[in-house]
Amino acid sequence: MRAAVEARDRLFVALDVADVNRARRLVEDLGDSVTAYKIGLELLFGGGLEFAQGLKAAGRSVFLDMKLLDIANTVEKAAANIAALGLDYLTVHATDRQTLDAAVKGRGASKLKLLGVTVLTSLTDADLREQGIAGMAPAGLVVHRARLAREAGFDGVIASGQEAAIVRAAVGEDFLIVTPGIRLPGGDVGDQARVMTPEAAIGAGASHLVVGRPITAAADPRAAATEILRRIAGA
Repeated sequence: MRAAVEARDRLFVALDVADVNRARRLVEDLGDSVTAYKIGLELLFGGGLEFAQGLKAAGRSVFLDMKLLDIANTVEKAAANIAALGLDYLTVHATDRQTLDAAVKGRGASKLKLLGVTVLTSLTDADLREQGIAGMAPAGLVVHRARLAREAGFDGVIASGQEAAIVRAAVGEDFLIVTPGIRLPGGDVGDQARVMTPEAAIGAGASHLVVGRPITAAADPRAAATEILRRIAGA
């Protein structure tokens, strides 16, 4: 069984902004309502790595969304260097065991949790066909890659809420399912293809949610975060 987790510890706010000053203002606005943040590639190359270390030093949980995918030697050494930073989570594309095994080896005995990226929530069946992945819908590929990640020793996966239930059935209870593509009812879908509300994603089996623009682009980010936390708690 999954251990009880407070609603606010289930939410990663995605700081998908271009500069550290904007990210710092968001963190200040959110205050103690949020305990965990995702730092992605956009912010990473705008001073985000040092900022991430500052968040960790301030007691926040930090999710480094690198989506590693390279030859095994490079993935292993990158994971080892990231583990040495003392951050909490790292994403790696769950495309094959070679990549996954390299990340596990690089992580070593550190406390860094590895999350396998299954299928991006912006992708559709047509996008997969364009990539040359024929005869498999996103849901089937998500489950296949989730099983690969679990077999390799990963701590969890990134998967949309639409696949959370079938992933949970495939991998069991003691495995993280971190779900992006979260939108409030009637919210702008933007560039996401497979979205779900916070309560529906948690109800389907997601253990954590990643929420960006519905919070960071809101007129009142703290109020938006509070509403999402209310919905998580209600689920």
